[in-house]
This record gives sequence, structure tokens and C-alpha cells, in this order.
Amino acid sequence: MKLLVMSPNFPRPTWGAGTRNYHLLKALASQHTVSLLALVDSAEMEGYDGSLLEEWARVVQVVVRPQPRSKRRQQIVSSMRGKSYVLAVQAVASMQEALDALLARDHYDAVVFESALIAGYRLPTGLKVVIDQHNIEYELLQRTYKHETAWLRRWYNWRESCLLKPIEIARCRSAQAVLVTSERERLSLQHVLSDKLIEVVPNGVDIQAFQGEPNPAAQEVAGRIVFTGTMDYYPNVDAVLSFARRCWPLIQAQYPEATWYIVGKNPPPEVQKLGDISGITVTGFVADVRPYLSSASVAIAPLSVGSGTRLKLLEAFAMRKAVVSTSLGCEGLAVRSGTHLVVEDQPQAFAQAVLAFLRSPEKRWLFGAAGRALVEEQYSWESCGARLLHVLDEIA
Repeated sequence: MKLLVMSPNFPRPTWGAGTRNYHLLKALASQHTVSLLALVDSAEMEGYDGSLLEEWARVVQVVVRPQPRSKRRQQIVSSMRGKSYVLAVQAVASMQEALDALLARDHYDAVVFESALIAGYRLPTGLKVVIDQHNIEYELLQRTYKHETAWLRRWYNWRESCLLKPIEIARCRSAQAVLVTSERERLSLQHVLSDKLIEVVPNGVDIQAFQGEPNPAAQEVAGRIVFTGTMDYYPNVDAVLSFARRCWPLIQAQYPEATWYIVGKNPPPEVQKLGDISGITVTGFVADVRPYLSSASVAIAPLSVGSGTRLKLLEAFAMRKAVVSTSLGCEGLAVRSGTHLVVEDQPQAFAQAVLAFLRSPEKRWLFGAAGRALVEEQYSWESCGARLLHVLDEIA
């Protein structure tokens, strides 16, 4: 097939949604002719060599997303006008122009949209559509609304979820196939889209790149705790602020030499301030997360909000790291608490689970080996890509 992939970010082999887009794009290109049209923020392109994509994508075209002068103001104005802000920022006139030009020059059998948020562009009648749902976006907003305590943020997330949900569902309904990252999400969407082909294509990890040491202690820093994730993403910000407030004092009191690294780009001021606390380092952007995971004695995922599944956990498992997570942090993954990781939802119990790992190299090794075996068996990008190719065969 000749496929056009439309992405709301620039696919890259590391960091966040771009990681999934990169590896699934690579899988598609192994059997089909693929072109890419990406809508990106200008900062995304800094220091990145797009030639990686050009090795197997026939066309790589980038449109730069205009940056709002005042994001908060535009969010409120959009909501008051009855328009979804998260949809508005993906609706860029120059993106439609670039799409029209590509469709005029060439024939495509199908378009793959990386998220329903970017699936609102005008297409010719009869062109097949696949939507890859990294998250159920309205669910993420609903969960944020229920978790948030500040009244204005609560109202905004409730309003945004109400505006987005019918459009997101309608876009999925019009597609030939919808991809989700877990069986839980498949059942949730199938409830409202009973006659639609909805398939699970899990998130994965590059098990060759993320290997770690067979003996993790060789590179571990004693007492090192690591959290990885894009830090301009609300669920991650909420997670580290909550851990800093509710768990870190308990850990420091019992293990004074413990250190905690918060690794991820674009930390907001409230996260940057955590770096002033003894034992905490906020790195900001790093070119490669693997050295930080290698140094970790424990990787944490103390999330209370989210949708989809967490790449940070798969990467930690692949690096043979002991992991402590909340129930939501590991939601949708085929993990067992007590085997692959420890799951705790109460702050004191979460802190004690981290301490237990810090004090026991043997326990860390056992859990790290189980996590590595899990990703090798179920979560390599090769196996995830094979599922995607099967879906394409079904709709061809």
C-alpha cells in the first residue's frame, strides 16, 4: 500500500509520543511505501537530524505549528466560545495546504493519523483512514478534571472534555480502523463504537537500544531514584510534585543519602524549584535518557492521572530496573505487582516500597530480570509493529 502518515509531532527514537510514531512508521515502511506529514513546534526540530526518517520514508514534510501568544487566555476564550482548544491547535491552514498538495501529486491508499486530535483535515472521498489513539483524549481530560483541586483548572478540563468527546468519537467512527494501546481502552471505545474495528497495538520499547547491564549494580548509583518523562505534560508534573510533597520527606528521613533525578524536557517553574531541595536534581532536556536509567537503583511512576500506557515503565523494565508505580501508572500493561514491579497507591506505602528496593540489591536484581523478560516477550517494537501490519492487511 501507499500510505500517508500524519503526525502532531516529529517522530524520533526517544521521548514520548514521538517514540511510538517513529517505531510504527518504521514498521509500516518495512512492507509499504510511506510518506510523512508532521505538524511540529519549532523547538522540536532543534538539534535533531531528520535523515533517520528519510532512510525509509519516501517523503518527509514538516509544517511548523504557530505558537499562541497567550496559551492560557486562548484556552479560556476557546472554551467560552464552545470550541475545543486541543483541537484548535492542531487545525493549521498551512497543514491542510500541504496535505492538499501531497494528495494532488500522488495517490495514497490510506492515511494513518497519529491521534484523533489531528484527524480533522479534509480528505478525498473514499480514502481509507486509520487513527492511532495514543490516549483516549477525552478520558485523559475527564480524569484530570476529577483529580484537579484548583477550581479554574477543574472547570477547564471538564469543559474541554465535554467539547472534545463527541468530536473524538465521531472521528473514530469515520475511520476504517482505530488503534489503542491496551485492551482496557479497546473495551472502553468499543462500548461507544460497537461496529468499529478497534485493535490493540501496544506501546513498546527498543529492546536492543535499552538493554542495560546484565549486572545492573555495575552502573547503579547507590540510593539513586529516577523519574523520566516530558515535563510539560500535566500528568508528569502532577506526579513529581505529589511525590516531592508526600513521599520524598519520608524517604530522606530513613535514607538520608538518597538522591532523586527528575529527567525530562521543559520542566515548569514549580518543578524547577524542586531542584532547590536537598537531594533532588531537575535535569531538563537530555539527549539520551539511558545513562540516567543506568544509574538508577529505582525507577518510579507515581502517576495519578493519565490514559494510554507509559513508555517510561517499558524503558525501565528493558534496562532491568526495579520499578515502583501507582495502579494508574502501570495501567494497561501486562504486569503483576510483586513480580515485575511493586504497585502502591498510598504515599507512605509507595515510599516504603522505594526504600525496600534501595536497601536490597538482590530484590532489585530479581524484579529487574522479570521486567526485562516481560518486555522481551511482549513489548518489543518489532512485535508491536507486526500487530500494526496485521491491521493494515485487514483493511487493505
